[in-house]
Amino acid sequence: MTPAKILVVDDDASVRNLIDRFLSKQDDYLVEAAEDGKAALDYFDRFNPDLVILDVNLPDTTGFQLCQEMQSKTDVYIMMLTSRSDEEDVVRGFQKGADDYLTKPFSLVELGARVGAALKRRRRTIPIKPSGLAFGDLTIESDSRIVMLAGAPVALTALEFDLLHFLASHPDRVWRRSELLQEVWDYDYVGDQRVVDVHIGQIRRKIETASKASLIQTVRGVGYKFEVPPLPNQSEAS
Repeated sequence: MTPAKILVVDDDASVRNLIDRFLSKQDDYLVEAAEDGKAALDYFDRFNPDLVILDVNLPDTTGFQLCQEMQSKTDVYIMMLTSRSDEEDVVRGFQKGADDYLTKPFSLVELGARVGAALKRRRRTIPIKPSGLAFGDLTIESDSRIVMLAGAPVALTALEFDLLHFLASHPDRVWRRSELLQEVWDYDYVGDQRVVDVHIGQIRRKIETASKASLIQTVRGVGYKFEVPPLPNQSEAS
Protein backbone atom coordinates (compact mmCIF):
# COMPACT_ATOMS: atom_id res chain seq x y z
CA MET A 1 0.00 0.00 0.00
CA THR A 2 1.26 3.49 -0.82
CA PRO A 3 2.40 5.33 2.32
CA ALA A 4 0.00 8.00 3.54
CA LYS A 5 1.29 11.56 3.20
CA ILE A 6 0.91 13.89 6.18
CA LEU A 7 1.67 17.61 6.34
CA VAL A 8 2.32 19.13 9.77
CA VAL A 9 1.92 22.93 10.04
CA ASP A 10 2.92 24.62 13.30
CA ASP A 11 5.04 27.71 14.02
CA ASP A 12 6.29 26.18 17.29
CA ALA A 13 9.42 24.25 16.31
CA SER A 14 9.26 21.98 19.37
CA VAL A 15 5.66 20.93 18.67
CA ARG A 16 6.27 20.63 14.92
CA ASN A 17 9.38 18.49 15.35
CA LEU A 18 7.77 16.34 18.05
CA ILE A 19 4.83 15.45 15.80
CA ASP A 20 7.12 15.01 12.78
CA ARG A 21 9.41 12.57 14.61
CA PHE A 22 6.52 10.66 16.14
CA LEU A 23 4.66 10.14 12.87
CA SER A 24 7.81 9.54 10.82
CA LYS A 25 8.54 6.47 12.95
CA GLN A 26 5.45 4.84 11.44
CA ASP A 27 6.30 2.62 8.46
CA ASP A 28 3.28 3.73 6.43
CA TYR A 29 3.58 7.54 6.76
CA LEU A 30 5.52 10.12 4.77
CA VAL A 31 5.73 13.37 6.72
CA GLU A 32 6.58 16.95 5.74
CA ALA A 33 6.53 19.93 8.12
CA ALA A 34 6.05 23.67 7.61
CA GLU A 35 6.39 26.59 10.01
CA ASP A 36 4.08 29.12 8.34
CA GLY A 37 1.28 29.51 5.82
CA LYS A 38 3.47 30.28 2.82
CA ALA A 39 5.61 27.18 3.30
CA ALA A 40 2.52 25.11 4.07
CA LEU A 41 0.81 26.01 0.78
CA ASP A 42 4.02 25.30 -1.12
CA TYR A 43 4.29 21.84 0.45
CA PHE A 44 0.56 21.29 -0.02
CA ASP A 45 0.75 21.86 -3.78
CA ARG A 46 3.88 19.75 -4.27
CA PHE A 47 3.28 17.04 -1.66
CA ASN A 48 -0.49 16.56 -2.13
CA PRO A 49 -1.03 15.25 1.42
CA ASP A 50 -3.74 12.85 2.51
CA LEU A 51 -4.01 14.59 5.89
CA VAL A 52 -2.96 17.96 7.31
CA ILE A 53 -2.31 18.65 10.99
CA LEU A 54 -2.80 22.40 11.17
CA ASP A 55 -2.15 24.85 14.00
CA VAL A 56 -4.63 27.70 14.40
CA ASN A 57 -2.00 30.36 15.16
CA LEU A 58 0.55 31.00 12.41
CA PRO A 59 2.86 34.01 11.91
CA ASP A 60 1.62 35.03 8.45
CA THR A 61 -1.98 33.80 8.42
CA THR A 62 -4.49 31.88 10.50
CA GLY A 63 -5.11 28.17 10.45
CA PHE A 64 -8.74 28.95 9.65
CA GLN A 65 -7.80 30.80 6.46
CA LEU A 66 -5.27 28.14 5.47
CA CYS A 67 -7.82 25.39 6.07
CA GLN A 68 -10.28 27.11 3.76
CA GLU A 69 -7.65 27.51 1.04
CA MET A 70 -6.62 23.87 1.22
CA GLN A 71 -10.21 22.63 1.21
CA SER A 72 -10.93 24.73 -1.88
CA LYS A 73 -8.29 22.68 -3.73
CA THR A 74 -8.91 19.13 -2.49
CA ASP A 75 -11.02 17.28 0.06
CA VAL A 76 -7.95 16.68 2.24
CA TYR A 77 -8.66 15.65 5.85
CA ILE A 78 -7.68 18.49 8.18
CA MET A 79 -7.09 18.19 11.92
CA MET A 80 -6.80 21.55 13.67
CA LEU A 81 -4.46 22.08 16.63
CA THR A 82 -5.45 24.81 19.05
CA SER A 83 -4.56 25.98 22.52
CA ARG A 84 -8.09 27.36 22.78
CA SER A 85 -11.07 25.23 23.66
CA ASP A 86 -13.78 27.87 23.20
CA GLU A 87 -16.75 26.56 21.24
CA GLU A 88 -16.61 29.59 18.94
CA ASP A 89 -13.12 28.62 17.75
CA VAL A 90 -14.14 25.00 17.26
CA VAL A 91 -17.21 26.01 15.23
CA ARG A 92 -15.17 28.44 13.15
CA GLY A 93 -12.67 25.72 12.30
CA PHE A 94 -15.39 23.37 11.12
CA GLN A 95 -17.01 26.15 9.10
CA LYS A 96 -13.74 26.56 7.21
CA GLY A 97 -13.63 22.83 6.38
CA ALA A 98 -11.79 21.20 9.28
CA ASP A 99 -12.70 17.59 10.05
CA ASP A 100 -11.40 17.33 13.60
CA TYR A 101 -9.58 19.32 16.24
CA LEU A 102 -7.18 18.60 19.09
CA THR A 103 -6.55 20.96 21.98
CA LYS A 104 -3.02 21.56 23.26
CA PRO A 105 -1.47 20.05 25.27
CA PHE A 106 -2.31 16.68 23.73
CA SER A 107 -1.16 13.10 23.96
CA LEU A 108 0.92 11.75 21.06
CA VAL A 109 -0.84 8.41 21.54
CA GLU A 110 -4.22 10.10 21.05
CA LEU A 111 -2.91 12.06 18.06
CA GLY A 112 -1.60 8.85 16.50
CA ALA A 113 -4.90 7.07 17.07
CA ARG A 114 -6.89 9.86 15.44
CA VAL A 115 -4.54 10.12 12.48
CA GLY A 116 -4.60 6.37 11.91
CA ALA A 117 -8.38 6.19 12.13
CA ALA A 118 -8.85 9.16 9.80
CA LEU A 119 -6.59 7.66 7.15
CA LYS A 120 -8.22 4.27 7.52
CA ARG A 121 -11.66 5.82 7.03
CA ARG A 122 -10.55 7.67 3.91
CA ARG A 123 -9.02 4.56 2.36
CA ARG A 124 -11.68 1.99 3.10
CA THR A 125 -13.88 0.93 0.22
CA ILE A 126 -17.60 0.89 0.92
CA PRO A 127 -20.02 -0.90 -1.42
CA ILE A 128 -22.28 1.70 -2.94
CA LYS A 129 -25.58 1.78 -4.76
CA PRO A 130 -25.19 3.35 -8.19
CA SER A 131 -28.59 5.01 -7.86
CA GLY A 132 -27.64 6.85 -4.70
CA LEU A 133 -30.22 8.14 -2.23
CA ALA A 134 -33.13 10.48 -2.86
CA PHE A 135 -35.39 12.23 -0.35
CA GLY A 136 -37.69 14.74 -1.98
CA ASP A 137 -35.53 17.44 -3.53
CA LEU A 138 -32.39 16.14 -1.78
CA THR A 139 -30.25 13.56 -3.59
CA ILE A 140 -27.04 11.97 -2.35
CA GLU A 141 -24.93 10.31 -5.05
CA SER A 142 -22.62 7.80 -3.41
CA ASP A 143 -20.26 7.14 -6.30
CA SER A 144 -19.61 10.77 -7.26
CA ARG A 145 -19.99 12.02 -3.67
CA ILE A 146 -22.28 14.78 -4.89
CA VAL A 147 -25.22 16.15 -2.93
CA MET A 148 -27.91 18.07 -4.79
CA LEU A 149 -30.68 20.18 -3.25
CA ALA A 150 -33.48 21.28 -5.58
CA GLY A 151 -31.16 20.74 -8.54
CA ALA A 152 -28.26 22.76 -7.12
CA PRO A 153 -25.02 21.21 -5.78
CA VAL A 154 -24.34 21.45 -2.04
CA ALA A 155 -20.74 22.06 -0.97
CA LEU A 156 -19.95 19.57 1.80
CA THR A 157 -16.59 18.64 3.25
CA ALA A 158 -15.53 14.99 2.97
CA LEU A 159 -16.51 14.28 6.56
CA GLU A 160 -19.83 16.12 6.27
CA PHE A 161 -20.68 13.98 3.25
CA ASP A 162 -19.75 10.78 5.09
CA LEU A 163 -21.87 11.74 8.10
CA LEU A 164 -24.89 12.74 6.01
CA HIS A 165 -24.62 9.64 3.83
CA PHE A 166 -24.35 7.37 6.87
CA LEU A 167 -27.41 8.86 8.57
CA ALA A 168 -29.43 8.86 5.35
CA SER A 169 -28.47 5.22 4.71
CA HIS A 170 -30.08 4.27 8.03
CA PRO A 171 -33.32 6.31 8.06
CA ASP A 172 -35.29 6.54 11.30
CA ARG A 173 -32.52 4.78 13.24
CA VAL A 174 -31.42 6.76 16.31
CA TRP A 175 -27.63 7.02 16.74
CA ARG A 176 -25.79 8.06 19.86
CA ARG A 177 -22.93 10.53 19.40
CA SER A 178 -20.44 7.86 20.49
CA GLU A 179 -21.85 5.48 17.86
CA LEU A 180 -21.55 8.09 15.11
CA LEU A 181 -17.95 8.77 16.12
CA GLN A 182 -17.20 5.06 15.87
CA GLU A 183 -19.06 4.51 12.60
CA VAL A 184 -18.14 7.69 10.70
CA TRP A 185 -14.92 8.90 12.30
CA ASP A 186 -13.99 5.22 12.79
CA TYR A 187 -12.38 5.48 16.20
CA ASP A 188 -13.22 5.71 19.88
CA TYR A 189 -13.20 9.46 20.36
CA VAL A 190 -11.39 10.68 23.45
CA GLY A 191 -12.62 14.09 24.45
CA ASP A 192 -15.48 16.44 23.69
CA GLN A 193 -18.28 14.89 21.63
CA ARG A 194 -19.34 18.37 20.47
CA VAL A 195 -17.50 17.50 17.26
CA VAL A 196 -20.64 15.58 16.22
CA ASP A 197 -23.00 18.42 17.15
CA VAL A 198 -20.99 20.98 15.20
CA HIS A 199 -20.87 18.83 12.06
CA ILE A 200 -24.60 18.14 12.29
CA GLY A 201 -25.20 21.87 12.59
CA GLN A 202 -23.07 22.53 9.51
CA ILE A 203 -24.94 19.91 7.46
CA ARG A 204 -28.31 21.27 8.55
CA ARG A 205 -27.32 24.78 7.56
CA LYS A 206 -26.41 23.56 4.07
CA ILE A 207 -29.27 21.19 3.25
CA GLU A 208 -32.23 22.63 5.11
CA THR A 209 -34.30 25.77 4.67
CA ALA A 210 -36.83 27.56 6.82
CA SER A 211 -39.63 26.32 4.57
CA LYS A 212 -39.03 22.61 5.14
CA ALA A 213 -38.85 20.29 8.11
CA SER A 214 -35.48 19.20 9.47
CA LEU A 215 -34.26 15.96 7.93
CA ILE A 216 -31.76 15.33 10.73
CA GLN A 217 -33.67 15.21 13.98
CA THR A 218 -32.22 15.63 17.45
CA VAL A 219 -33.37 12.94 19.84
CA ARG A 220 -32.98 14.64 23.20
CA GLY A 221 -30.74 12.79 25.62
CA VAL A 222 -29.70 10.27 22.96
CA GLY A 223 -28.35 11.60 19.67
CA TYR A 224 -29.57 12.01 16.09
CA LYS A 225 -31.62 10.33 13.40
CA PHE A 226 -32.35 10.96 9.73
CA GLU A 227 -36.10 11.23 9.29
CA VAL A 228 -37.48 10.46 5.85
CA PRO A 229 -39.89 13.22 4.77
CA PRO A 230 -43.43 12.08 3.96
CA LEU A 231 -44.57 11.92 0.37
CA PRO A 232 -46.73 14.88 -0.74
CA ASN A 233 -49.94 12.88 -0.74
CA GLN A 234 -49.14 11.53 2.72
CA SER A 235 -48.65 15.00 4.20
CA GLU A 236 -51.89 16.18 2.58
CA ALA A 237 -53.78 13.20 3.94
CA SER A 238 -52.54 13.89 7.46
